[in-house]
Amino acid sequence: MNSEKIVLSGMRPTGRLHLGNFHGALKNWIRLQDKYNCYFFVADLHSLTTAYDQTQNLAANSQAMLIDWLTAGLDPKKCTIYIQSDVPEISELNTLLGMITPLGWLLRNPTYKEQIQELLKQKYAGQLDEKSLGEKLSSIAGDEEISSFGFLGYPVLMATDILIHQSSYVPVGKDQTAHLEIARDLARRFAEIYGTPAFTEPEPLYTSVARVPGLDGRKMSKSYNNAISLGEDLETVRKKVMTMFTDPNKKKATDPANPEGCVVFAFHQIYNPNAAKRCEECKAGALGCVACKKELFALMEPELKAFSERRKEFENDTDLLQKIVTEGKEKARASAAKTLASVKKIMRITK
Repeated sequence: MNSEKIVLSGMRPTGRLHLGNFHGALKNWIRLQDKYNCYFFVADLHSLTTAYDQTQNLAANSQAMLIDWLTAGLDPKKCTIYIQSDVPEISELNTLLGMITPLGWLLRNPTYKEQIQELLKQKYAGQLDEKSLGEKLSSIAGDEEISSFGFLGYPVLMATDILIHQSSYVPVGKDQTAHLEIARDLARRFAEIYGTPAFTEPEPLYTSVARVPGLDGRKMSKSYNNAISLGEDLETVRKKVMTMFTDPNKKKATDPANPEGCVVFAFHQIYNPNAAKRCEECKAGALGCVACKKELFALMEPELKAFSERRKEFENDTDLLQKIVTEGKEKARASAAKTLASVKKIMRITK
């Protein structure tokens, strides 16, 4: 284990985790905890950047996420698990870094407009065409419900999460490298302004992750209503599997089909050790989609059933959950306090 290298990652508690989270991130985290000094956090403050008026389930979602993490295999003896808002040092450093962040950096952030567009589509679903959405986007500052100080400044909070623990690596996909740039830029800008470096510049940790599409072929997301949740009852999962998108050109069971773009085949690549053979069978028209879906569910069922059974153990042990949260908070605060004290001294806020 490389205990000198710190890896950090987190998730927003916006509801129950799904198989996309499980195969796309959690399984990777479980591998990383055996190699690095890992910090994994429930990003409840980040949830407020886009859902500040929907906090009724925030605490419950945070606990549910923690339970899912533990059930999946995160081990508090191997990594530090904490809730973001339990570490006030994060909010203080976020304020200090916000003071030196140029507004242009935030406005040019590539994910800012993407998220704005998604929020607008949700808010005005069915009411505006693409042209009208574009006009709304250009005048977004006037939409009080969407354009908030916290939403615009979320990249600074993200950078704070990374920098406060002197993180060496952040696991990302190759299309997400831009998310790290503001953290690296802020580390350099701080050193330029105050003459002394205070932060480790984080590097992306590229890892191969499974592609997990939603039932309809789009990205799996709760907001798209196309997800299979962790811990979902097996009969519901079976019904969802039977609705998965397949090649629309395959009309009969014996018709040849194209597995590329087929959601069922994407899941076979995750659960079926003979996925390559299934690919050839699909192209040859040797198997119908209904039979393929039934076989897929049979392959998924053991893991999903075992997960649900393990999850009940953590759900029923509230003392253990509280102990993990408390210990994680203490470890995270101790790490964050060192960085914050150094920053305040360099900035001449303290002597």
